[in-house]
Amino acid sequence: MSQNIEIEFKNMLTLDEYSRIKSTFLLKEEQFFIQENHYFDTPAFSLKDKESALRIRKKGNRFEMTLKQPASIGLLETNQEVTEREANDAIASGKLPAGEISSLIEALEISYSELEYFGTLTTKRAEFPYENGLMVLDYSTYFHKEDYELEYEVNDYETGKNTFAIFLKKFDIPERKTENKIRRFFGQKYKG
Repeated sequence: MSQNIEIEFKNMLTLDEYSRIKSTFLLKEEQFFIQENHYFDTPAFSLKDKESALRIRKKGNRFEMTLKQPASIGLLETNQEVTEREANDAIASGKLPAGEISSLIEALEISYSELEYFGTLTTKRAEFPYENGLMVLDYSTYFHKEDYELEYEVNDYETGKNTFAIFLKKFDIPERKTENKIRRFFGQKYKG
């Protein structure tokens, strides 16, 4: 198990904006990789109500379960490696593997056994270093929807916020209110 504070800035992109960034930074197809985010919550959205989220991410041949919880700045991420079999069991039956994350969820007064699999969001991602941070270019698909997003991961909130704003201005990209992937995922799943 590992824990870290995630500080990131996000902005939705149009296809044209996505393509301009990809072209400017000479990102080639082989620099992109696929990751699958499998999302879980209770039928009553108990994690969402506590501004938390749970996913199992498949990246290459690795599987990692991550609980995201609010922190004073950014999000506290707790990560737990899981096997392919544990990931497949969780998706097929909703039976999540025991460990530190189950203890943290129970501490939130949420029954770990009530968590269910809600679906998958697939992202084609490229990452590149930028101004003491990591710039991330994402193309995601879920429930017959596709979107484009730019993320900037940093260690310092104020510096990162300023650098990201300058980057957007440089590329003539308006700042857009951007929900995180899990909120967009659930918004699309229960749309209408």
